[in-house]
Amino acid sequence: MSDTGSNADPQEQPPSIGVHLRRRTAATGERHGRGRMTWPNGDVYDGNYTGGKRQGQGMYTWKKPKSRYVGEYHDNMRHGQGAMVYPDGSRYKGQWQNGRRHGKGVYVYPNADVYEGEWVEDMKQGEGVYTFVTTGSKIKGIWDKNFLQGPATILHADHSVSCTYEHVKETVPVNPEDETQGTKEVIKGSVLKLPSTLHFNSSGFEVKSHWIGEQVGLGPAVVAGGEEE
Repeated sequence: MSDTGSNADPQEQPPSIGVHLRRRTAATGERHGRGRMTWPNGDVYDGNYTGGKRQGQGMYTWKKPKSRYVGEYHDNMRHGQGAMVYPDGSRYKGQWQNGRRHGKGVYVYPNADVYEGEWVEDMKQGEGVYTFVTTGSKIKGIWDKNFLQGPATILHADHSVSCTYEHVKETVPVNPEDETQGTKEVIKGSVLKLPSTLHFNSSGFEVKSHWIGEQVGLGPAVVAGGEEE
């Protein structure tokens, strides 16, 4: 499952550097109202200001790496409804909070796979549907820190799979350069646990299965005891 693209999130330049055109407050000289800001590195912001900060509707264009955000700002940060195109061609449209994807939104990956659902601080978190463009198969489930966790349904053209996913965790040093600081547990992925239930669309037949082939983009299933099937 592709989950790159959002890792290279470009950041806006501070509003105090660059050339500003249009309105300023007479008393303080702060940018206020509609304006356009161009930075030495070629970045451009065209939108609203309040008290010298990006506030309200605006468009920020990064020259290098090439990317663009169009939407709402609050206190200089992406906040509210907005759409972002990332350097790798992936794109997101939905809700933002404090500069991060947060709330409900749609993310299209570089390979054209699509995730539509809930986000918390740039991570898939809550209910969502992931669509694999090459097959049209979908996964509906609960996401926790970018990975499936708990009950889910895999939808194929001729059948569906009712199943459960479980996190795969790994213990790593808190600080790789100083092992005296101890360890922490991190989530490395998720696996489909067996048994699962197969539902066949044409016949309505349903059967419990202790074996299932590798699911699109999800890796092999494992039995409840942890052995690979």
